[in-house]
Amino acid sequence: MKKSKLYRYRLQFKVLFWLALIVSYVAAVVPQDMSPNIPEVSDKVHHVFAFVVLGLLLRLGYQINYWYALMVLLAYGAFIEFSQIYAIGRFADVKDVVADLIGAFAGLKLYKYLSKVI
Repeated sequence: MKKSKLYRYRLQFKVLFWLALIVSYVAAVVPQDMSPNIPEVSDKVHHVFAFVVLGLLLRLGYQINYWYALMVLLAYGAFIEFSQIYAIGRFADVKDVVADLIGAFAGLKLYKYLSKVI
């Protein structure tokens, strides 16, 4: 079976995945007044976008089963919300985990599409 052209960049995708994971966590738990000024859209859009990126980078960087990747990202989203219980000026919201799951699903499907096209 022929490998995708994306395979040769696997190490770079791994680095980008971990960088995105760290940045997304820090952005999620810093106090609201210290968080970066992002254009005014629903925070659910931020969650979806972040997890699209994380899902895509996870599959690009690692040979990981689709369902396992989805469960890892779901656990990470739940971990963020759990962490926000203890973060100053942050509040946990189950709807954020749902938005994370939607974004992870979209990112993983995007990977499936890209792996076929490229």
